[in-house]
Order: sequence, then structure tokens, then C-alpha cells
Amino acid sequence: MAQGRVRLGVVQMSMAEDREENLRKAGAYIREAAAQGAEIVCLPELFHTRYFPTRRGSFEKAEAIPGPTSRWLAEAARGSKAILVGGSMYEKDGRSRYNTCLVFDAKGRRVSKYRKVHIPQDEHYYEQDYFKPGDGYAVAKTSKGRLGTLICFDQWYPEAARVNRIMGADILFYPTAIGWVDGVDMAEGDWKRAWEEVQVGHAIANSVVVCAVNRVGKEGPTTFWGGSFVCDQFGKVLLRCDDSEGAFTADCDLGLGGVVEEGWGFFRNRRKGTYSAIAKR
Repeated sequence: MAQGRVRLGVVQMSMAEDREENLRKAGAYIREAAAQGAEIVCLPELFHTRYFPTRRGSFEKAEAIPGPTSRWLAEAARGSKAILVGGSMYEKDGRSRYNTCLVFDAKGRRVSKYRKVHIPQDEHYYEQDYFKPGDGYAVAKTSKGRLGTLICFDQWYPEAARVNRIMGADILFYPTAIGWVDGVDMAEGDWKRAWEEVQVGHAIANSVVVCAVNRVGKEGPTTFWGGSFVCDQFGKVLLRCDDSEGAFTADCDLGLGGVVEEGWGFFRNRRKGTYSAIAKR
């Protein structure tokens, strides 16, 4: 696993109807995070648009890659001299549409492309109307460690976190769009607490840093709660945001992952031959 310290930058923001306004705001926060010393900066899910899957139907603003948003992300990384986890964007590829996360190095070169694998379909999160699921995972090799990228609903799946760790990830990034929906009964309990705690569990079980980056603000019936956070490889929360917009940073010790693995042996004591049921329907 990677060694050394790295400063992560979290961009927590609300989104307007106007794409250019969203890009201007995101760009300003990326530069602010870099000015605070962030070496890796992460944006929220679908950072360039309002969260359109809250309603059923169609949305025709998908873009090819390369295209305007991917080129903007490359320039934002190059201009800030920071590695950029580009939240996610609405990608079109032929007749298919995806929810896609791109990673760029500090020179603006694309080093990873990940298409969201787990796609929700329930009240006010009608993502299957818009997105085709991706068929694999991506870990970016960078000068500051190996970066795994998963997107929002992926965060509930321990299998996705484990596969990223097996692929060598030192840090898991989760660009996100989640909040409370007006009129929906939270009978099962505190969604926000469960959202944070399941990801902290992924960090501990896989000896990786987790960085979850949510949006804020009210869009239609949904109030996105923010709460972006960074936790270390044994679950210590290093940064927890409220519902404010801004650029926030946290320092991580990548070497702690090796210490946790050496002490607890979560990986060396795995029993791979007993896990075949996971891949069965």
C-alpha cells in the first residue's frame, strides 16, 4: 500500500439550473481547495447539473467523452495543479447513457474512467430511467496513491469497496447526491447516520481512506444534506461537513493502511474459497 501523507480536498456545493454557473462555482472551489494545500480534490455526483433523476422521463443533456465537461475538468486539474476526481457527469456513448466519474492528474491527463455500476430505482431516485449500469471498476494510479472511484448508490455495497481494494485502492472516493425527500417516511431510521456508518465500515474492513462528497441545497422535493466526510483506515472521521457550501480539506496518512492490515490481518486471513455464493443470483 502507498505511504506518506496526502491532503484531500472536498467540494460541497449546490447546483443551479445553468450549467455554466455550476462550472464557475466548481472551478472556484477547486482553486480554493488547492490554495489550502489539497493535492487531490473531489467534486459531487452530477456536479454540472441539477439532480434530474428525481423525476421520471428523459433528460437530453448527456455528453460524449471527450466533450465540453470532460475538457473543462482536464483544464481545472491542470490550472489548479491538483489531481481531480471529477464527481460525475451524464455521459452518452452511442444510444447508451451512463453516470460517469473521470479522474485527471495534476497535468490534466485523464487517468481513470468509471461508470456507476449500482443504479437505484425508487421514489425520487429514478436513475434506471436515465443510466445504464457500468460493467466494471476503475482504480487510478497517481503520484499520490491509487484512487478508487465509486458513485453514490455504490456506497451501500461492500462488494464494490472490496473489489476496489483488491485492485489496489488506497483511497475510495464516493461522489454523491443523497438527501431527505419531502413526504417520504423514514420508518427504518436515520438515513444520514446509516449512510456515513456503512462507508466507515468499508474503510475499516478494507484498510482504506474513504472520502464521501455530497451536494447540498433543496432541489424540488429533495433536501440534499451535505455531510461530506473523510475517514481514515480505521474509521476515525478526519473531516465532517455540515450543510454549507465550500471547499474543505483533510490530511490523511496513507501508511496507516499497512499498519491496520499488519495488525488485524483482514486480507491475509480471507477465505476466498468460501465466497462463491456472492457471485450467484
